[in-house]
Amino acid sequence: MLLLLYTGLAVFGTAITWWGSEKLESASRRLSLHYQLPPVVQGGVITAVGSSFPELSSTILSTLLHGTFDLGVAAIVGSAIFNILVIPGLAAIASQKIVVERELVFKDAQFYLTSVAVLLLTFALAVIYHPLPGPQTTGMVTRTLAVFPIGLYALYLFLQQQDAFDFTADSSPEPIPIRREWGKLSVSLLLILIGVEALVNAAIGFGEWFGTPPFLWGLTVVAAGTSLPDAFVSVRAARSGYGTVSIANVLGSNIFDLLVAVPAGVLIAGAASVNFAAAVPMMAYLTVATLVLFATMRIELTLRSDDAYLLLGLYAVFIVWMVLETIGVTTIVA
Repeated sequence: MLLLLYTGLAVFGTAITWWGSEKLESASRRLSLHYQLPPVVQGGVITAVGSSFPELSSTILSTLLHGTFDLGVAAIVGSAIFNILVIPGLAAIASQKIVVERELVFKDAQFYLTSVAVLLLTFALAVIYHPLPGPQTTGMVTRTLAVFPIGLYALYLFLQQQDAFDFTADSSPEPIPIRREWGKLSVSLLLILIGVEALVNAAIGFGEWFGTPPFLWGLTVVAAGTSLPDAFVSVRAARSGYGTVSIANVLGSNIFDLLVAVPAGVLIAGAASVNFAAAVPMMAYLTVATLVLFATMRIELTLRSDDAYLLLGLYAVFIVWMVLETIGVTTIVA
């Protein structure tokens, strides 16, 4: 009976998430065209922040309600790996070929890798200056330390603002009912939150039913569930011919997740513990995945369906690795 309930909850969550992401993509695209924003800003800020709200809420809830900041970090990093490998792969298969702008490959790639480095530096500073009893690799992330990644995200917004100022549209602003589109955007965020919350609860229920450890579903099931809005938005944008928006949404979502969603739990709770030894291998895999994505996109500034299978294969390797870690076959993650 419980298994049927969890299955129904998963189906309901998927349907609501799909509906909400469709409204989000439509409203953000029309608002961006109206305000004459460049595609990189549209995908990297407006759509990305909206579709990253589930990750933000998962970090805050796991820290406040369950006192497990590591679980929130695991969900965020797992979501980032899903975003960088699965979403571009699915988008490329759906559209056969994604064409991106040169600026996206160079500027956003560098900033994204900088975001990974800054978050790792924040965790390292926590271990050095606020060590906790027990393993030598655990430390306390304070509100002061959490300000550093958030400050970097403020710089990211400033750079995107400058791109918007420098952008010259090819046509006049699209006349649209502004209030209705902003209202649609707000409703879409609410729908996404409801849908992903249902998916997360279903994943937790499946974990308890099948005896799956929290570490595994935090990195895989919860991460994939909170990444569904990003996947739907990016695939739909790619199929509509907006390749730059599709990939920029992935990068913008990951930058927001690493620099805002993770520190948000610390700012609200006051402080949170982190295991640096567990964070480093996952962040290293995220870095490798990012380098593979940008190396494939750099060739003719395109991502083809053949490249997509390489990305999806790397995610399959990640899943196998997490399963081996969970059952104790490997111990790379301390």
